[in-house]
Amino acid sequence: MGLGIEWVTSWVANTVSVVSQNRVRLSELDREIGDGDHGENLDRGFSAVRVKFESLPEGTTPGAALKLVATTLISTVGGASGPLLGTAYLKGSQAIGDSTDLGADDVVAFLTAARDGVVMRGKAAVGDKTMVDAWTPAVDAAAAAATEGKAPAEVLRAAARAAVAGAESTDPLVAHKGRASYLGERAVGHRDPGAESSSLLLIAAADAAEATES
Repeated sequence: MGLGIEWVTSWVANTVSVVSQNRVRLSELDREIGDGDHGENLDRGFSAVRVKFESLPEGTTPGAALKLVATTLISTVGGASGPLLGTAYLKGSQAIGDSTDLGADDVVAFLTAARDGVVMRGKAAVGDKTMVDAWTPAVDAAAAAATEGKAPAEVLRAAARAAVAGAESTDPLVAHKGRASYLGERAVGHRDPGAESSSLLLIAAADAAEATES
């Protein structure tokens, strides 16, 4: 059984909730090495997405719904995270096209395109202490799970676990991109807020998939 529009709407609902719950913590992480508004920005963006989803037309495909997430984030989220995450959702939506029933390979295609969108927009690589440090291991884990014949929800859970570990791996890194890069060694010991929020988004996606498939 694949994932359809119900998964996307559940993912958005989960994301709204988890971002709201972690808003202060994400901003505190950002305050240590950035502007200090990451949690507030994401909360505003996904609250706007929630409003848009209240009037989704009947028959909206997962790709179209995820494109709506993208355009809403780009237009409402300040700082670097709006364009980065917006591009991730946009490229991911393009990768799955008009499919209404997403299988494991579709999930991998979405995650891969999303990660590639972040890399393209931010010009970052693994080890730069950015959200790429969460997205890349997530893609790798998802691809491995799909190759093993896992169901879409299991693929997303593998991605989420890897993203959590990836976010944790940013703690000892020196930042090479963004505002944190100006801190040099002083950024060591602080988690990248974008990597942390990315892991939360992927946990929300996996939770939604498991609830949808059950």
